[in-house]
Amino acid sequence: MAQATVDTSAHVQAPATVPAEHQQHPIKLYLVVWGLLFVLSVCSYLVDYIGLQGYLRWSLIVIFMLLKAGLIVAVFMHMAWERLALIYAILLPPIAVLVFVALMAPEAHYTMLTRLEFFGAAPGN
Repeated sequence: MAQATVDTSAHVQAPATVPAEHQQHPIKLYLVVWGLLFVLSVCSYLVDYIGLQGYLRWSLIVIFMLLKAGLIVAVFMHMAWERLALIYAILLPPIAVLVFVALMAPEAHYTMLTRLEFFGAAPGN
């Protein structure tokens, strides 16, 4: 039976020091963002505590939610330091979906009004 020999001299040795690939940010940045997230959360809860109603209530809650999500994505997920192409690849699809939903909302309202006009209200209403 033949024995196979393995030549280990062709393997490249890893360097002793590995260059740092991750950019280190000051802890102050993360603490400031954490503070802003806390303030935005308090503002969101104050909207309910004050008792705002209707579109004002929901628009304020959504605005605070989007601001918090933007801070989290930008800082904690390091999107603020990524290439512009990657940012576009991640942000453009949800923005396109929101635009299409906004374009279709009047059509849905028109369809609902047309159905109510021709078929009448549902029984019990």
